Amino acid sequence: MHASKGDRLVVHGRTVGQKDHAVEIIEVLGEHGDPPYRVRAEDGHESIMSPGPDSVVQHHKSTRSRTIR
Repeated sequence: MHASKGDRLVVHGRTVGQKDHAVEIIEVLGEHGDPPYRVRAEDGHESIMSPGPDSVVQHHKSTRSRTIR
């Protein structure tokens, strides 16, 4: 799993009826985008996570435009 600052980490619910939990990655503490990650939840709570197999990274789209030649 590789991530960058600004990406979202989504942890899927593990039981029926449990909602997914999404947080923003605010710092990558591992090398080359590897975990652990410092994350911030929507309520402002910050923590350090090493996500498991029930997690996925949604990569932040770059706002830079590319010039086509």
